[in-house]
Amino acid sequence: MTIEEGKKAPAFTLKDQNETAVSLSDFKGKTVIVYFYPRDNTPGCTKEAIGFRDLWQQFEALDVIVLGVSPDNAQSHVKFIKGQALPFTLLSDPDKKVMQAYDAYGEKMLYGKKSIGVIRSTVIVGPDGKVVKHWKKVPKAADHPAKILAFLEKTG
Repeated sequence: MTIEEGKKAPAFTLKDQNETAVSLSDFKGKTVIVYFYPRDNTPGCTKEAIGFRDLWQQFEALDVIVLGVSPDNAQSHVKFIKGQALPFTLLSDPDKKVMQAYDAYGEKMLYGKKSIGVIRSTVIVGPDGKVVKHWKKVPKAADHPAKILAFLEKTG
């Protein structure tokens, strides 16, 4: 499946850090940032999460929901949230089905070598459930949350 801007975002239900089921449809009528990242507590993923945390008030002011998705389990997410004081929900996708539906899992280049894994990417889903923007590959994790915020403020 390919993610296309203007098309309906794939529906999903995943467990959060508290083992509670969270569905995209829970946020109908809201703008949702779904960002995919490889692993809790790794350098790039931590920088990206801290970026969302540090801009949290601006995202909240825009009434935007932030959902981070990785293959990590709930316990790993709890540690990551506590260690970095993250104010948003992290979801577990251990079988990577949602990641595949969102083009966030597959072949990628890492240090000049091809590998299969989680592709750092982000999808903004509009209040109508359609894809507003898709960043297929995020080159600089630390700068990405600010780019998303700038995009949302501009398109507002």
